[in-house]
Amino acid sequence: MSSEHVWWSHFPAGVGHAAQPFPFENLGQLVRAAAERYGDRKAETLVLPNGMEASLSFREVDRLSDAFAAYLGHDLALQPGARVAIMLPNTLAYPICAFGALKAGCVVVNTNPLYTPRELKQQLQDSGAEVLVVLDHFGDKVDAVRADTDVKTVVVTSVADFFPLLPRTLIKAKLRLSGLVPPLAMPFTRLPQALKLGSQRGALAMTGKVAPTRDSLALLQYTGGTTGISKGAMLSHGNMLANLEQIGEITRIYLNYGDETVLTVLPMYHVIAFTINLLYGFHSGSHSILVPNPRPLKNLHPAFKNHEITWMTAVNTLLKGLLDESWFRPEMTRRLGGVFAGGMQTHPSVLQRWEDFTGCLVIEGYGLSETSPLVTYNTAVRHGDRLRRTMAQVGGVGLPLPGTEVRIADDDGKDLPMGARGEILVKGPQVMQAYWNQPEETSRTLRDGWLCTGDIGSFDEDGYLQITDRKKDMIIVSGFNVYPNEVEACLALHPDVADVAVVGIPHQDTGEAVRAYIVARKELAVDELRAHCRRLLVNYKVPTSFSFLAEIPKNAVGKALRRELRAGAGQG
Repeated sequence: MSSEHVWWSHFPAGVGHAAQPFPFENLGQLVRAAAERYGDRKAETLVLPNGMEASLSFREVDRLSDAFAAYLGHDLALQPGARVAIMLPNTLAYPICAFGALKAGCVVVNTNPLYTPRELKQQLQDSGAEVLVVLDHFGDKVDAVRADTDVKTVVVTSVADFFPLLPRTLIKAKLRLSGLVPPLAMPFTRLPQALKLGSQRGALAMTGKVAPTRDSLALLQYTGGTTGISKGAMLSHGNMLANLEQIGEITRIYLNYGDETVLTVLPMYHVIAFTINLLYGFHSGSHSILVPNPRPLKNLHPAFKNHEITWMTAVNTLLKGLLDESWFRPEMTRRLGGVFAGGMQTHPSVLQRWEDFTGCLVIEGYGLSETSPLVTYNTAVRHGDRLRRTMAQVGGVGLPLPGTEVRIADDDGKDLPMGARGEILVKGPQVMQAYWNQPEETSRTLRDGWLCTGDIGSFDEDGYLQITDRKKDMIIVSGFNVYPNEVEACLALHPDVADVAVVGIPHQDTGEAVRAYIVARKELAVDELRAHCRRLLVNYKVPTSFSFLAEIPKNAVGKALRRELRAGAGQG
């Protein structure tokens, strides 16, 4: 591994203090500064499963996002604060439209393109979005719900946009023949047409417009809805800049600005990739390799084959899946300095396999949509030729970011001693303003400046945070707390368990019982699994029932949908 890409070290001085501020009042200024600094270097490269590629430089992204801002502000006459929903996978249109909306003073509403029409309608109605940018693959969903929303303008883009003429023509012809692009009945504007209109207006189109400040709303980031109806976390330009400043404080001694290549597989509509890959990647001059659809995982083969990735974001599911791919080889990671993992716990067995296979450290962190997203950041040290984790315990996610306070509290909000499990409370400049249009939820979640996360955790003797589970996911068996992550980590150690999720189900004697959902590599006996658990867990934590599935239901970033499993258990 190149010594130029070393990501492990003790935390630098300053953790616990405020991060050094960036000289920007809004995210648009950050984008423009990066474009001036990195100019014609490649900023974004879209890599299709067949290996075809198209790229945009930092200067081109800045120019095109200016054009989109002018289109929104002049041609559509949107006012500051208007919501612009972006319903795109990882494509070249994404940074153009997101940066353009932010430059225009609009609010980005990140929208999952895999939403059902019902889910899409709910989010569009709740956000009050006036403009929707959508990939043509998903336009029929918009057709079905647009009349019931405030959306006045639909902008449609294609995967082929921004490719040179010949490959663009070939891609569009193939898509037409495949039937993957449905016909659209609604009126819409093609993105290239919108950009042409905006370019014709030029910088004068934005003259007189009030520039966003740090207090201006930048993003409505909807939570996954795992504990109920999805809520829009209101993230300001200041919230996002603060988290970028915090990330910069702990990574700038490792990053070679302008000389990094980041793999962007996690969808940019998810807050992890939006903040770290899109915003911080652009700010740091990293060349972002965009993979629009990682399923099946062989779609990532061209990205690893043709680009020397130096860092990436990931979740447990992605790391585990790559290790099981026959094409994925250690030499493809020779310059990979670090993997930032979040969204869910990375199973210890996956950590060990990944680091043994690649020699690359997985650095876990903890965050939420409500915190822009990062709260803590783990690290490790190098001893000779071996990597050692400073926090080896299961669930360890490190220390609070600079300027961030974290407490562990009981149900009455009182601080708990070191080692005790309780709810994690967070305070810092990255914490959201409120939930959109939900004052009661806001008052329950934000108390005296502290965000009540709903996550259960504890501090160890060194001050490192451990995540145990979510309050809603905790299982109570005869008065004893059982944390699903712990049981899942145990079952994942069995060599024939390919995937696992654990939930609580009603039980007449114990109140709740533990049920494990297993994806097996080969036929497995329940008795064998139960014996395996009994060797590692106290009796009340051992699952009383096992169900075998072809796959575990998961959300867009690979987190098990325990609520769906519980609902299925209740019906069975």
